[in-house]
Amino acid sequence: MAYNKELEKRISDTLDEINPPGLIAKKMFGGVGYMLKGNMACGVLEDQLIVRIGKDGYDDALKKPGVSKFHSRGRAMAGWVVVDVGALENDDALRSWVQRGVDFALALPPK
Repeated sequence: MAYNKELEKRISDTLDEINPPGLIAKKMFGGVGYMLKGNMACGVLEDQLIVRIGKDGYDDALKKPGVSKFHSRGRAMAGWVVVDVGALENDDALRSWVQRGVDFALALPPK
């Protein structure tokens, strides 16, 4: 299935503004993943933003509108969420989620 190219552009523009070191965009899982130091920070899959936020704050994140668990191969991935494009209409909302993924990825050891 195709992914949302407009969302990809918005995420790329947001990452350009944040300007994290060593950013790499990589085609994966039928969408695009954004990697920092070999760790995925966020990505786009279909019409959703995928964000790696870690286990701290995970349960609180799931209470926000348009946010749900990210499933891979039939199981929920703890510390990962998907944010529906409808919850990202505001650029500040998108930036907040992308920044959260960047912060988490940069806190991890390089791969």
